[in-house]
Amino acid sequence: MLTQPFAEAIAEAEKIITGAPHIRTDQDLTEGYDYLAGSIRASLQMAWAYERDFPYFVQSTGPYTKMGLDNPDTLYFHAYLRDNAEYVVTGRRGTTTDLSFQVLAGDYTPVDVPDSVTAFDDRSIRIEPDGTFEIRFGPEKSSDPNYFTLAPGSAMLVAREVYSDWTEERGTLRIHRADRVGEVPPRPSQDKMTKRYGVAGKLLLNRLHTFLKFPDWFYLKLPVNTMTEPRSTPGGLTTQFSSAGHYDLTDDEVLVVTVPASDAPYQGIQLGSRWYVSLDYANHQTSLNTSQARVDPDGKIRFVVSERNPGLANWLERTGHAQGFVQIRWQRLSRELKPEDGPEVEVVPFGELPRRLPYYQQARVTPREYAGRIAARQAAFATRMLG
Repeated sequence: MLTQPFAEAIAEAEKIITGAPHIRTDQDLTEGYDYLAGSIRASLQMAWAYERDFPYFVQSTGPYTKMGLDNPDTLYFHAYLRDNAEYVVTGRRGTTTDLSFQVLAGDYTPVDVPDSVTAFDDRSIRIEPDGTFEIRFGPEKSSDPNYFTLAPGSAMLVAREVYSDWTEERGTLRIHRADRVGEVPPRPSQDKMTKRYGVAGKLLLNRLHTFLKFPDWFYLKLPVNTMTEPRSTPGGLTTQFSSAGHYDLTDDEVLVVTVPASDAPYQGIQLGSRWYVSLDYANHQTSLNTSQARVDPDGKIRFVVSERNPGLANWLERTGHAQGFVQIRWQRLSRELKPEDGPEVEVVPFGELPRRLPYYQQARVTPREYAGRIAARQAAFATRMLG
């Protein structure tokens, strides 16, 4: 059977999921099977999008293909490249807070993070008054600010479009190989289909092995219920800093994360499960950015990570996850962040919040007001997914 290698890969992937060391509850296992479904879908999509001569942008990860502690405020796209060819990317800049590009040498593996060949945001390129732009990637050297040299080994172009206000308008992106305009790819063959099913199986297993190791690399060696100082995000996103940590809380405990409201155009916090993916951010407030969060009069934002509803605007819902990850990102930076720009973290008994949390009364929201916040998230998410 032509699909047999992929079927065998799915069976092996199920063993990886059911054998994951962090599984403690039925919810953990159920979410593992959901993660598996998204990984199967993503692996097929990536295998069929592996077109380096006739490339196009595909959504690398999204609400149904989650991986790598995906940012709820970000749309991720990628296309494959040859390092000896020239590619043209055209588009129109939307109203989103950030648009960035990154060239990677290879892909993530269970033992390594791919080298970043180049990374920049749209401040580095020339954009026309009507928002349109054209940038080129190729092996030549050029003084044109819209031309970027592909180093040997360049294999993938990643684009990220980042929202702060979820009602912002996304832009458009298109890529083509410069010397293939007007040509057409070869017709599919059974040999090509065989190879693609085999590639999809390898991508699936590699994806699961890799991102189940990420927490050990970047999170689990940290003391629990703490977060790091701001640091340049691993992987070469030079205009992004992040602070990471992992939590372990009872239902009678909350994690209060206090951080200054930054002058960076984008600042956001999110929770993630032990599968190293975002929690449900469309139907629950499991993430907040500075456009969505309440800033206290002293210029600080106080997030409350809790299972129980504290009746506060900046509640981050654990949604049944007693253990998980928490990450803050700053993007489109014009300066390096210092320790004082980062978070302070404290575990507080749930019942002591009124006494321990500064500006507690001002931060209160009614159940009806909170339901309105969720309704706004759902509507903005639905619009974004159709954009």
